[in-house]
Amino acid sequence: MINPQKFWDKSAPKYAKSPIRDEISYRKKLAITQQHFRPDWAVFEFGCGTGSTAIAHAPHVKHILATDISGEMLAIAKDRARDAGVENIRFEQGTLDSLELQAASFDAVLGLNILHLLEDVESAIARVQELLKPGGIFVSSTVLVAEAKFYWRLLLPLAQFFGVAPHLSCFNKAELVSMLSDNGFSIDYQWQPSEVTLFIVAKKLA
Repeated sequence: MINPQKFWDKSAPKYAKSPIRDEISYRKKLAITQQHFRPDWAVFEFGCGTGSTAIAHAPHVKHILATDISGEMLAIAKDRARDAGVENIRFEQGTLDSLELQAASFDAVLGLNILHLLEDVESAIARVQELLKPGGIFVSSTVLVAEAKFYWRLLLPLAQFFGVAPHLSCFNKAELVSMLSDNGFSIDYQWQPSEVTLFIVAKKLA
């Protein structure tokens, strides 16, 4: 079984140099998210990677705690934030399970391109719900592995065996929406940039 930390540490340099695949969709996601933000908000991002999204959002909120399992990813993120002159982001290594965070302490939680990489998606959503203040938002952008072409799903186990693909959880749009609803969220906004990607802004019920 692939060790996630080692996989993403090894992938970090190449990941940092890779261009955004769909720049228009990415910018739209940033804009929609920022429409929900308030200047006094505390934001938590898990799976922040090399920090680009946190840095883009930093001017629109009071503080961001940006975390990732990979120390190599975070080293790049810290350099990028420093170079951009951004001072209201704190980077910390860890996962939703390992980080000691106070319940109901964040106005927004960001989980971007990360839910499908987790082994227990529903537990992660429950943890996000616990960390949010009532009325807070959970912003996610997710690959719907269950809706990918069948040949990709057939090739995935082989790629994972050879260590060139991480763990991927298989769920579809209806299943993800159901997990959010079952854990106390209402869907504020949803958009599918493609058949296999889903962007959601979900609100924690008061």
